[in-house]
Amino acid sequence: MHHLLLSWAAAALLAVAASASPAPPAAPALVVLDVEIVDEHHNPATLADQQRRLAEAGVQLRRELADAGVYRVVDSAPAAALVERLRSQQEYLYRCDDCADQVGRALGARLVMTAWVQKVSELILNVNLQIRDVDTGRLVLAKSADMRGNRDESWRRALHFLVRDIAEKRARDPGYGL
Repeated sequence: MHHLLLSWAAAALLAVAASASPAPPAAPALVVLDVEIVDEHHNPATLADQQRRLAEAGVQLRRELADAGVYRVVDSAPAAALVERLRSQQEYLYRCDDCADQVGRALGARLVMTAWVQKVSELILNVNLQIRDVDTGRLVLAKSADMRGNRDESWRRALHFLVRDIAEKRARDPGYGL
């Protein structure tokens, strides 16, 4: 009877172990470069607020991506000199695929995100994200969201929408954005 009970307990443990879902894969490392702006209007009245919003947008993107668990956001500070050198050679890093790849390689990350805001006017703006695979040079994700109004709230909402959309799609498709 004792052997039968042990056999039954062992079988039950094996069944539970077999039915347990495997641990989710670790979030891939991602470098998020600072958010850039394409602004041909250069409105001096909004310049200071715009520069602050750009800095805040980078912080928000990094925080929300990490909090959502879809990426492990890599600190880009160790590559600051490289980024500064690249910026001195390129007007916009988002237009320079090799620039993003260089930063990713320098930091040991396979994925690099560039982000930029295109300002059509004080009323019409859009925020764009791209993620590149440094190893293959392939664009693995491109997203955009329109904003209405050059205000703090519109920037925050657009970025939040993009991150939430990435997280929701990754939940349905584990390979999304990779």
